[in-house]
Amino acid sequence: MHPQLTAADIDRIIEMAWEDRTPFEAIAFQFGLSEPDVISLMRTHSKTSSFRMWRKRMSGRHTKHQQLRNEDVTRFKCSRQKAISQNKITKR
Repeated sequence: MHPQLTAADIDRIIEMAWEDRTPFEAIAFQFGLSEPDVISLMRTHSKTSSFRMWRKRMSGRHTKHQQLRNEDVTRFKCSRQKAISQNKITKR
């Protein structure tokens, strides 16, 4: 886990982890966290029931893994996602 993550970063990572169409690779690109790191963060910062529900929802979801996605999808985020604050990609 990266200790330099702010509370806002952790909130954004949790939000991205819950988003169906945001792959784990996007989280790694923006925050440097691997999938196991994200799982650990979710386990630490979520209620047990919420974590279980998230894991059940994410297991086998093709959109959460870049390799399993349709090859026509080449972006990390929805084209309408620019307006979301705290999104580090749009601020570059």
